[in-house]
Amino acid sequence: YLDRKLIVILAMGFASGLPFLLTSVTLSAWLAEAGVTRTLIGFMSWASSVYALKFLWSPVMDRLPVPWLTARVGRRRAWMLVSQALCAAAMVGLGLTDPAANLAVTAAWCVALAFASATQDIVIDAYRIEYLAEAQQGAGAAMTTMGYRIGILASGGGALIIADAAGWQVAYAAMAVLMLIGVITTCVSPEPRTDAAPPAASYAQWIKGAVVDPFADFLTRPNAIAILAFIGLYKYGDALLAVMANPFYVDLGFSLTEIGVVTKTYGVALTMIGSFAGGMLVMRYGILPTLFWGGIAMAGSNLLFALLAKVGASLPLFVAVISVDNFANGLGGVAAIAYLSSLCNVAFTATQYALMTSFMAFTRTILASGGGWLADQVDWASYFVITTFAGVPGLFILWWLMRHIRTAAKPAAPVSVLAADD
Repeated sequence: YLDRKLIVILAMGFASGLPFLLTSVTLSAWLAEAGVTRTLIGFMSWASSVYALKFLWSPVMDRLPVPWLTARVGRRRAWMLVSQALCAAAMVGLGLTDPAANLAVTAAWCVALAFASATQDIVIDAYRIEYLAEAQQGAGAAMTTMGYRIGILASGGGALIIADAAGWQVAYAAMAVLMLIGVITTCVSPEPRTDAAPPAASYAQWIKGAVVDPFADFLTRPNAIAILAFIGLYKYGDALLAVMANPFYVDLGFSLTEIGVVTKTYGVALTMIGSFAGGMLVMRYGILPTLFWGGIAMAGSNLLFALLAKVGASLPLFVAVISVDNFANGLGGVAAIAYLSSLCNVAFTATQYALMTSFMAFTRTILASGGGWLADQVDWASYFVITTFAGVPGLFILWWLMRHIRTAAKPAAPVSVLAADD
C-alpha cells in the first residue's frame, strides 16, 4: 500500500469522490436552507442520473485526443486534466448561484458538475486498470475506495461545516481548490503504456460489441427481467430516504455542522464498517442470503427515522439512527455489488457491470425524484414509514429469485463499495 503507484491511485480516488455529494445530498441541504420546496428538491436529484449515463460517452475518451494537450501529456492524463478543470469551474459556478432566486441556473450548473465528474470517473477508472500491474488491481481497488471515501468526507461533512461558518459560496469554492489534489497528481504521474485506440472506422462495430452484445447476452438468461426489476428496486426505499434526508435534518433544527459531522464523517465510518461486515458475511454465508437480510436491515432502519421525526432534534438519537442506517447500508451495499459481479459474463465483465450499475442508479434516481412531492403531502414520520414499505417489492422479487435459482451464487471475495450513499 506504500507503493508509489498505489499512492497515486489513492489521490485519484479522492478527486473522483470529491464532486459526488456536491450535486446530491450536500446540495439538498443548501436548497432546504434556501427555502426550496421538498418537491423541487426531489426533482433536483435527476441531475445525478448523469452518472448513470456515462457509458454513453465513454468511447470518446478512448478514441478522441484532446487538441494540443494529448500530444504533450498523453491521452488519459489529457482527459483527466480537462475533466478536473471542468469540475473545479463547475463547483465555483454552482457556488455562485442563488437557488432561492433562480433555481434553473442552479440546476444547470449542477448538471454541468455531474457531467464533468462522471467524465473524470470514466478516465480515472481506465487509468487505474492500465496503470497498475495485474497483481496490484486488488490493492488498487482498496486504495480507490479509501480515497473516494475521503473525498466524500470533504464534500459532505467538510462542505457543510464550511457553509455553516462562511456560507455556501465559500464552501463550494473550497471544494474547487481541493480539486488541485487531483490536478497535481495527474501532472506528476506517468501516462500508462497501452496500445493505441482502435481506429474511428471500427466505431460502429465497437459499439455493437461493447454495448449491444453484452446487453443481449444478459437478456437471454433465465429470469433476466426479474433480475433487472430487482436491480432497479432493491435500494428504492433507501433512495427515497436519501433524497429527503438533509431537508429533514434541517427541518428538525440540526445545524449544518451537526449534520455534517454526524452523517458525513461519523456516518461514513459506520458505512465502511458495515461494508467490511457485509464482505465477511458474503464469504461465510453466500451472496443471496446476505443480500436478503441486508435488504431487510436497510428497509427496517428507515423506521428509526420515523422515530426521530416524532422525538425531534435529539442529538444522541440522531447519532444512534445514523449508526444503524449507515451500517445496514454498508452491509446491503456490499452484497449488492457482489451479486452484480456474479451476474457478469466473463466475456463482457466490465461492460455488463457498468450497464447494470448504470441501470440501478438511473432507475433509483428517477423513481426517487418523486420523494419531494410525497414529503410535501405527508408528515415526516409517515414519509419514513412509506419509505420502509418501498423496499418490500425488491425484497419480494429477491425471495422469488432465491426460490427459482437452482444454483446459489458462490461466495465471493471481499469487494469494495465506492458510493454506498448513492
